[in-house]
Amino acid sequence: MPNAKVLSEKQAIVNELTDRLNASAAGVLVDYSGISVADDTQLRKKMREANVNYTVVKNTLLRFATRNVGFDALDGVLNGTTSLATSADDPVAPARILNEYAEKLPKFTIKGGFMDGKVISVDEVVALAKIPPLPTLRAQVLGTMLAPITSLAIVLKAIAEKNGAPAEAEAAAE
Repeated sequence: MPNAKVLSEKQAIVNELTDRLNASAAGVLVDYSGISVADDTQLRKKMREANVNYTVVKNTLLRFATRNVGFDALDGVLNGTTSLATSADDPVAPARILNEYAEKLPKFTIKGGFMDGKVISVDEVVALAKIPPLPTLRAQVLGTMLAPITSLAIVLKAIAEKNGAPAEAEAAAE
Protein backbone atom coordinates (compact mmCIF):
# COMPACT_ATOMS: atom_id res chain seq x y z
CA MET A 1 0.00 0.00 0.00
CA PRO A 2 1.43 3.40 -0.97
CA ASN A 3 2.25 5.83 1.76
CA ALA A 4 -0.10 8.72 2.54
CA LYS A 5 2.08 11.37 0.90
CA VAL A 6 2.24 9.56 -2.45
CA LEU A 7 -1.48 8.82 -2.32
CA SER A 8 -2.38 12.45 -1.61
CA GLU A 9 -0.13 13.61 -4.49
CA LYS A 10 -1.86 11.21 -6.87
CA GLN A 11 -5.29 12.33 -5.65
CA ALA A 12 -4.28 15.95 -6.27
CA ILE A 13 -3.24 15.06 -9.83
CA VAL A 14 -6.54 13.24 -10.44
CA ASN A 15 -8.47 16.25 -9.10
CA GLU A 16 -6.47 18.59 -11.34
CA LEU A 17 -7.10 16.38 -14.38
CA THR A 18 -10.82 16.20 -13.50
CA ASP A 19 -11.04 19.98 -13.31
CA ARG A 20 -9.15 20.30 -16.59
CA LEU A 21 -11.50 17.87 -18.35
CA ASN A 22 -14.56 19.68 -17.00
CA ALA A 23 -13.26 23.09 -18.09
CA SER A 24 -12.32 21.96 -21.62
CA ALA A 25 -14.43 22.49 -24.71
CA ALA A 26 -12.61 19.57 -26.33
CA GLY A 27 -9.69 17.27 -25.88
CA VAL A 28 -7.71 14.65 -27.76
CA LEU A 29 -5.71 11.65 -26.50
CA VAL A 30 -2.69 10.48 -28.49
CA ASP A 31 -0.07 7.78 -28.36
CA TYR A 32 3.08 9.89 -28.56
CA SER A 33 5.56 7.04 -29.06
CA GLY A 34 7.88 7.52 -32.00
CA ILE A 35 8.07 11.31 -31.79
CA SER A 36 11.55 12.82 -31.74
CA VAL A 37 12.59 15.48 -29.25
CA ALA A 38 12.73 18.08 -32.02
CA ASP A 39 9.23 17.20 -33.24
CA ASP A 40 7.92 17.18 -29.66
CA THR A 41 9.41 20.61 -29.01
CA GLN A 42 7.83 21.97 -32.18
CA LEU A 43 4.49 20.33 -31.28
CA ARG A 44 4.50 21.87 -27.81
CA LYS A 45 5.30 25.29 -29.30
CA LYS A 46 2.33 25.04 -31.67
CA MET A 47 0.11 23.95 -28.80
CA ARG A 48 1.14 26.95 -26.68
CA GLU A 49 0.52 29.33 -29.60
CA ALA A 50 -2.98 27.87 -30.05
CA ASN A 51 -3.68 28.11 -26.28
CA VAL A 52 -3.90 24.32 -25.97
CA ASN A 53 -2.82 22.54 -22.78
CA TYR A 54 -0.71 19.51 -23.77
CA THR A 55 0.75 17.10 -21.22
CA VAL A 56 1.91 13.52 -20.90
CA VAL A 57 -0.31 11.70 -18.40
CA LYS A 58 -0.30 8.40 -16.57
CA ASN A 59 -3.08 6.15 -17.81
CA THR A 60 -4.19 5.10 -14.33
CA LEU A 61 -4.55 8.68 -13.10
CA LEU A 62 -6.31 9.77 -16.30
CA ARG A 63 -8.64 6.76 -16.01
CA PHE A 64 -9.79 7.97 -12.57
CA ALA A 65 -10.29 11.51 -13.92
CA THR A 66 -12.25 10.35 -16.98
CA ARG A 67 -14.52 8.26 -14.77
CA ASN A 68 -15.10 11.31 -12.54
CA VAL A 69 -16.44 13.30 -15.52
CA GLY A 70 -18.36 10.45 -17.15
CA PHE A 71 -15.97 9.63 -20.00
CA ASP A 72 -15.91 5.91 -19.17
CA ALA A 73 -15.79 5.08 -22.89
CA LEU A 74 -12.17 6.26 -22.97
CA ASP A 75 -11.05 3.39 -20.68
CA GLY A 76 -10.30 1.19 -23.69
CA VAL A 77 -7.72 3.58 -25.14
CA LEU A 78 -5.89 4.31 -21.90
CA ASN A 79 -2.92 2.03 -22.46
CA GLY A 80 0.61 2.53 -23.71
CA THR A 81 2.02 6.04 -23.87
CA THR A 82 -0.65 8.70 -23.56
CA SER A 83 -0.68 12.45 -23.81
CA LEU A 84 -3.68 14.72 -23.43
CA ALA A 85 -4.36 17.95 -25.32
CA THR A 86 -7.25 20.13 -24.15
CA SER A 87 -8.57 23.53 -25.07
CA ALA A 88 -11.09 25.68 -23.28
CA ASP A 89 -11.38 28.20 -26.14
CA ASP A 90 -11.11 26.54 -29.54
CA PRO A 91 -12.52 22.99 -29.66
CA VAL A 92 -10.91 22.33 -33.05
CA ALA A 93 -7.32 23.37 -32.24
CA PRO A 94 -6.15 20.20 -30.40
CA ALA A 95 -7.57 17.94 -33.10
CA ARG A 96 -6.11 20.02 -35.95
CA ILE A 97 -2.58 20.19 -34.54
CA LEU A 98 -2.41 16.56 -33.40
CA ASN A 99 -3.89 15.27 -36.66
CA GLU A 100 -1.19 17.16 -38.56
CA TYR A 101 1.47 15.31 -36.57
CA ALA A 102 -0.35 11.98 -36.84
CA GLU A 103 -0.26 12.32 -40.63
CA LYS A 104 3.49 13.10 -40.61
CA LEU A 105 4.65 10.55 -38.03
CA PRO A 106 3.51 6.93 -38.43
CA LYS A 107 3.84 5.92 -34.75
CA PHE A 108 2.18 9.09 -33.42
CA THR A 109 -1.49 8.04 -33.36
CA ILE A 110 -4.73 9.56 -32.17
CA LYS A 111 -6.49 7.35 -29.62
CA GLY A 112 -9.76 9.24 -29.16
CA GLY A 113 -11.18 12.43 -27.79
CA PHE A 114 -14.09 14.29 -26.31
CA MET A 115 -16.09 17.38 -27.15
CA ASP A 116 -18.98 19.12 -25.42
CA GLY A 117 -19.14 16.48 -22.69
CA LYS A 118 -19.25 13.50 -25.07
CA VAL A 119 -16.59 10.99 -26.06
CA ILE A 120 -15.80 11.02 -29.79
CA SER A 121 -14.09 8.41 -31.94
CA VAL A 122 -10.82 8.73 -33.83
CA ASP A 123 -12.75 9.27 -37.08
CA GLU A 124 -14.69 12.11 -35.48
CA VAL A 125 -11.45 13.67 -34.21
CA VAL A 126 -10.00 13.52 -37.74
CA ALA A 127 -13.19 15.05 -39.18
CA LEU A 128 -13.02 17.78 -36.55
CA ALA A 129 -9.41 18.45 -37.57
CA LYS A 130 -10.51 19.19 -41.13
CA ILE A 131 -12.64 22.15 -40.01
CA PRO A 132 -10.91 25.45 -40.82
CA PRO A 133 -9.61 27.62 -37.96
CA LEU A 134 -12.09 29.92 -36.21
CA PRO A 135 -10.80 33.18 -37.81
CA THR A 136 -11.18 31.61 -41.27
CA LEU A 137 -14.74 30.48 -40.48
CA ARG A 138 -15.62 33.98 -39.25
CA ALA A 139 -14.21 35.52 -42.44
CA GLN A 140 -16.21 33.08 -44.57
CA VAL A 141 -19.44 33.89 -42.73
CA LEU A 142 -18.79 37.62 -42.97
CA GLY A 143 -18.02 37.30 -46.68
CA THR A 144 -21.25 35.39 -47.20
CA MET A 145 -23.21 38.06 -45.36
CA LEU A 146 -21.59 40.93 -47.28
CA ALA A 147 -21.91 39.37 -50.75
CA PRO A 148 -25.58 40.35 -51.33
CA ILE A 149 -24.99 43.90 -50.08
CA THR A 150 -21.93 44.30 -52.30
CA SER A 151 -23.85 42.99 -55.31
CA LEU A 152 -26.70 45.41 -54.63
CA ALA A 153 -24.27 48.33 -54.39
CA ILE A 154 -22.68 47.39 -57.73
CA VAL A 155 -26.07 47.14 -59.45
CA LEU A 156 -27.25 50.49 -58.01
CA LYS A 157 -24.02 52.15 -59.12
CA ALA A 158 -24.42 50.73 -62.63
CA ILE A 159 -28.04 51.99 -62.81
CA ALA A 160 -27.02 55.42 -61.56
CA GLU A 161 -24.23 55.64 -64.12
CA LYS A 162 -26.54 54.50 -66.90
CA ASN A 163 -29.29 56.97 -66.00
CA GLY A 164 -26.88 59.81 -65.22
CA ALA A 165 -24.76 59.48 -68.36
CA PRO A 166 -27.15 61.31 -70.77
CA ALA A 167 -27.65 64.19 -68.31
CA GLU A 168 -23.91 64.59 -67.97
CA ALA A 169 -23.53 64.55 -71.76
CA GLU A 170 -26.21 67.31 -72.16
CA ALA A 171 -24.55 69.43 -69.47
CA ALA A 172 -21.20 69.10 -71.24
CA ALA A 173 -22.79 70.01 -74.63
CA GLU A 174 -24.32 73.28 -73.35
